[in-house]
Amino acid sequence: MIPVSIVVKILQETGMINHIGDAMAPLMGWMGLPGEMGLVWASAMLGNIYAGLIAYFAIAPTMTVAQITTLSTVILIAHALPIELGVTRKAGGKVYALFLVRFLFGLLAGVLMYHLYRMGGWLEYPPENVTQIVMQDKDQSWGGWLIGELRNYLLIFIIIVLLIILLDLLKRSGLIRYINKFFSPILKWLGISQELIPVTVLGMTMGLAYGGALIINEVEQSQLNKRDLFNALLLMSLCHSLIEDSLLMISIGAHYSGVFIFRSIYAFIITYIFVVLTRNWKEETMSRWFYA
Repeated sequence: MIPVSIVVKILQETGMINHIGDAMAPLMGWMGLPGEMGLVWASAMLGNIYAGLIAYFAIAPTMTVAQITTLSTVILIAHALPIELGVTRKAGGKVYALFLVRFLFGLLAGVLMYHLYRMGGWLEYPPENVTQIVMQDKDQSWGGWLIGELRNYLLIFIIIVLLIILLDLLKRSGLIRYINKFFSPILKWLGISQELIPVTVLGMTMGLAYGGALIINEVEQSQLNKRDLFNALLLMSLCHSLIEDSLLMISIGAHYSGVFIFRSIYAFIITYIFVVLTRNWKEETMSRWFYA
């Protein structure tokens, strides 16, 4: 996060951030977002979600809850790509295929959410939470910037600690087990084999690193159907860490309707369409395009 903070500050001081915003404006405009939010998304994709948040706080945009939800959902679909694509590659998926899946379907998700919220007139109001505290009275001097960034780091640290405590409470209460039972029949309907359902559910609820690592272990220990394997990786790539990451984005002003409900349904629909379209494809074709 620290390099992201420094880069964003330099871009602000040199005026380059305005040029980046102008360059990204058409792409982000499709999602109804300010052009400089492209830098936030890029920071999240190349670094991680927290790097994206630092860039977001540094830019301090004035956005509605609908816009924050759209941006958050796009980031949740495509973030930490160097690490997470490495995990999925080891698990058996081709890097370029899963990169395109996450970037293009992330962009499509943002476009769809923008139009859904706009047509319904939903969430068109500013957030009333910690984001407002971060964005008010920002001192643009280097000293003020340093204090502001330290405050942002402390804020993110507090959020992470609270999420860890909440996640532990959810585990102890057994709620996560009920979530797993809810998703299991849906995954079976999507064509994901019984052997892969537990690790796929774990990846969806707890994170791609968890699910991907367990799939890598399964691949090393047994022969898994490659088609089912890619279907599982596709679903987890579009929708993972439903609990922790969703709560993280809600804490900065996003609405649960996008980061949790829309993201889940969207991932299931995309995966189902892919399964149906490729059902009759030959194994050589699937291997050429999708399997590592």
